[in-house]
Amino acid sequence: MSAQPEWADKDYYADLGVSSSATPEEIKRAYRQIARENHPDKNPDNPAAADKFKAAAEAYEVLSDNAERKEYDQFKAMLGSGGVFGRNGGAGFPGGFRSTATPGGADFSDFFRSAGGQAADSGLGDIFGGIFNRGGGAGRTARPSRGADVETEVTLDFREAAKGTTLPLQLSGEAPCTTCHGSGSKSANLPPCATCGGTGFTSENRGAFAFSAPCTDCGGTVNKVVDPCPDCSGSGTVHRSRSIRVRIPAGVIDGQKVRLAGQGEAGPNGTPAGDLFVLVHVKDDELFTRDGDDLHIEVPVSFSELTLGDTITVPTLDAPVRLKVPAGTPDGRTLRVRGRGVPTRGGKSGDLLVTVQVVVPEKLDPAAMSALRTYAQAEKDSGFNPRAGWAGN
Repeated sequence: MSAQPEWADKDYYADLGVSSSATPEEIKRAYRQIARENHPDKNPDNPAAADKFKAAAEAYEVLSDNAERKEYDQFKAMLGSGGVFGRNGGAGFPGGFRSTATPGGADFSDFFRSAGGQAADSGLGDIFGGIFNRGGGAGRTARPSRGADVETEVTLDFREAAKGTTLPLQLSGEAPCTTCHGSGSKSANLPPCATCGGTGFTSENRGAFAFSAPCTDCGGTVNKVVDPCPDCSGSGTVHRSRSIRVRIPAGVIDGQKVRLAGQGEAGPNGTPAGDLFVLVHVKDDELFTRDGDDLHIEVPVSFSELTLGDTITVPTLDAPVRLKVPAGTPDGRTLRVRGRGVPTRGGKSGDLLVTVQVVVPEKLDPAAMSALRTYAQAEKDSGFNPRAGWAGN
């Protein structure tokens, strides 16, 4: 479980205006509506709209991912009333704060573990594990620190966002030192820290409780740098610019954040790097609009093409396709071309919805005018009245 610390004071369902039982499609629709109404381009001088837009984007990033949504739901349930941060009992604990050393004392060890048996990344498992001396014996090591997360923004063309793209990014921040390869040590000599014995923690017994905290000597990194690298002063990282190529997956929508694990700033002394979050802005397209995974396009046609029927060519995200227009198709009808919409993660694609719009010629040559008059008379003679049943006719 990789619960984030900031989840404790966030209500992502409220940010999107949906219930906790909302379907993925309901979550997507809610996000799209909020994003459209509060987009910074439409509200340049409205900080409240900008905040709502950012909150909705953050909520959608978590709730649109099935695994993250499950973790978020579990985390929030844990923090509900009667949970760790509930309102009942002392210090936020149900029934008060009791030592595990006393008969009948509350055992909180499993409370901070996921179904897989691993402590939650929120840090709660480590904090309370130390308080109750759970897992504080031999073999326990500190969870390594990590580099800082990095956020950046990109603007994509509509079709790039729909089909996915790879683009270069220039980043500036902490990167592994090339001299010591990120270890921080000039000779790669990293003996276990003598203060904590290589556990990363120091412990202090206070009566029935054992409190543990990251070792102040090694910073919880387990090893002690005894011969610092002269180029990074023992930190293992240096500040520099770097270029990376980022793959933006197909189907991203305006305001969505793409997370790239391990592409953030390097961690100290060889610890894991942070993550890179790319906020995507999407330009409008001159032909297509989008609704979920479906694309919409309006195609101009002639009266005769609708009346007699015809096969027309319509554009897609890739090559144009041929579309049959049945005889007698009314103006404004929408025809569906399956599988020609936006690609999805499952390998399928949405549909292309083609709305036909009649275009009337401004001028006709004499032969066409004569033929049209002949048709108009034949139309009247047949008894056709386009306004039959309309406005009392």
